[in-house]
Amino acid sequence: MPPAVHTLQQDPVGSLPEEWDLAFAALGERPFRARQVFRWIHTRSVAEPDKMSDLARSLREKLSGWGMHMPARVDTVHRAGDGTRKLLVAFPGSARGGTVETVLIPPLPDEGEDPDEDDSPEAGTAEVRRVTQCISTQVGCAMGCVFCASGVAGLKGHLTAGEIVAQVLLGRLLLEPGEALRNVVLMGMGEPLHNYDAVARALRLLTHPEGLNLSTRRVTVSTSGLVPEIERLGRDFNGEVALAVSLHAPDDATRTALMPINKRHPLGELLPALRRYPLARRRRITIEYTLIDGVNASTDQARALVRVLRGIPAKVNLIPVNAVDGGVYKAPTREGVLAFQSVLRAEGLSVFIRRTRGEDIAAACGQLALQGARPVRRALPVVAPGGGRGG
Repeated sequence: MPPAVHTLQQDPVGSLPEEWDLAFAALGERPFRARQVFRWIHTRSVAEPDKMSDLARSLREKLSGWGMHMPARVDTVHRAGDGTRKLLVAFPGSARGGTVETVLIPPLPDEGEDPDEDDSPEAGTAEVRRVTQCISTQVGCAMGCVFCASGVAGLKGHLTAGEIVAQVLLGRLLLEPGEALRNVVLMGMGEPLHNYDAVARALRLLTHPEGLNLSTRRVTVSTSGLVPEIERLGRDFNGEVALAVSLHAPDDATRTALMPINKRHPLGELLPALRRYPLARRRRITIEYTLIDGVNASTDQARALVRVLRGIPAKVNLIPVNAVDGGVYKAPTREGVLAFQSVLRAEGLSVFIRRTRGEDIAAACGQLALQGARPVRRALPVVAPGGGRGG
């Protein structure tokens, strides 16, 4: 499917400064006015022309005539006991309909820094709580990963660049005193690389120096393994955008049972693409690995994972599977998780156990879902304790 043609009037929040320049030149407006409007949207989270107080009334009326507005709104906010907030976001006026969820995740008191992160001006200060926001890129998801609630109803539609960015603009308004947005991860509902053109535009907007000005080191794109788009992302952003890959198994049989996309892009295609990814200096690819008891969590499978990751600059996030309503999958015991981690660490891999955040409001990894969607149950391969297929 060819990419949709972008027009400023259809997606003003998703428009780049140079597109504002051209539009304002056509209106006979001076270029600095275009940048004023861009900054109102991307530094103040204001997209309604009547609130842009330093613009001439005549210009505000022209922009209002375009129907300019924030393309998303926050309908509901759920707060977890650990301070995580899940926002239900709707898109008024969209013919596609549907809602998505985005999550604000503050640090825990004892949470350290990721060694891959570069320093920021506020590094080391106790006054600033650096928040990570997890955003969505599609309404629903077409990938069908069996442990993830987002895809149970299938794909309902792609978000525009403006709708992706609007989640961050709205989320920033809900930050609490002392909080600052530090990281944005495209790990919410949807497969980001399945909506590549809108996601690439959103990345340029989120990192634009006249807008939010997020460092590319602080923006992570997560994928289930769409190989051509991984290669395209590497080319388009010179490897500067952080990449996370949902692997979840060290062999094709288990991975295909967990993630149908593996039929199209098996490990023999995916792993070489990760080795070719043009990483920036001191960066590593994050390997996401959801641990499911009796399926992919044996120590033999840990050893197989070590083998398949050879030659890939990687760090591994182990994620004990989170409960999904109607789901049949459970996490290993704490001892089993630690045993899996120990095998990887013994081979020199950096391995972190992802701490569950927001589980009490269904905001944890794999729990973001379309409202009213019903989970499906699928049979998975069963691996006897201590067993494994290798790979």
